[in-house]
Amino acid sequence: MKETMLAVVQEEAGGLLKIKEIPIPQLKKGEVLVKMHYASINPSDLSFLQGSYAEKPEYPIVPGIEGSGEVVASGGGFLANLRKGKIVACTKSAHNSGTWAEYLITSASNVVPLPKGIESKSGASMLVNPLTAVSFIHLAKRGNHKVVYNNAAGGALGKMLVRLCTKNHIEIINEVRSESQAKDLKNIGAKHIIDSSKPNYLEEMESVFSSLKPTLLFDAICGSKTNDLIRFAPANSTLMPYANLSEDLSIYDSRLLLQKNIKISGFFLSNYNKEVGILKVLKNISQVKKLIDNDLTTNYQKVVSFKNVNEAINEYRNNMSQGKILLNFQ
Repeated sequence: MKETMLAVVQEEAGGLLKIKEIPIPQLKKGEVLVKMHYASINPSDLSFLQGSYAEKPEYPIVPGIEGSGEVVASGGGFLANLRKGKIVACTKSAHNSGTWAEYLITSASNVVPLPKGIESKSGASMLVNPLTAVSFIHLAKRGNHKVVYNNAAGGALGKMLVRLCTKNHIEIINEVRSESQAKDLKNIGAKHIIDSSKPNYLEEMESVFSSLKPTLLFDAICGSKTNDLIRFAPANSTLMPYANLSEDLSIYDSRLLLQKNIKISGFFLSNYNKEVGILKVLKNISQVKKLIDNDLTTNYQKVVSFKNVNEAINEYRNNMSQGKILLNFQ
């Protein structure tokens, strides 16, 4: 076994990323060592790099939430030993280094063997967005929501939701921020699209909400958007923030919230997984495996060497709707 690895390292919140040679941590029982093939850049990674997560890390850190690779060593335990030698999709453990490195140490429960015929490139984005999309459908069904709303709908997760809602007979209102994004969604069957780049888009939102009455609203933007949603949402709706792409505080009229009996209930994938339990999580993962090549597919705009991570992040930040950017560690 090697004792050191090259890794992407951040030394302070918002700081420039550096490539450094660092020690490979020791494996513990129940953990596996993954030789990374690819790691994706997600919106949640951008938030983590800005230091806006509630849990503040101790710097320096190795970022990266998910990726794919080969399990090359086990720390012991039934599941860890079972995963050895497998090509897997993987996510970081809560207190361990992230996926933007040549090697990842993570819990054996955080790695999922790739289905036959699925390449590492596809596996690098198999867990966070697909599992979130499947979870959103479960929440909609559990709450008997016939119509839902999602903003930042032009990205990978938004496209997954359009396909899954169609399959599950749930109407979805999609908010995008450009005409090209609207066209992309129409091409995959989206019927209800609001384009926030249009000058009268708030009037259009009010009209669509009044007509279709969405009762579950997935909000990835927050900030000033929160108040717009509370203004136009039907009474007794649930507003579910799941990101904060605006990076602004949500400010809203609390009287409207109270009088319309609108509930705000945040969604964070790891918290949801704990709530529903391991059997439901395994069922969701099984569903993701079946759909990863069609309804839950991810588009990639390019693959770049991890040594060019700063340029890759800037490009992804400015062109998120064009698809994921993969960091290559092979």
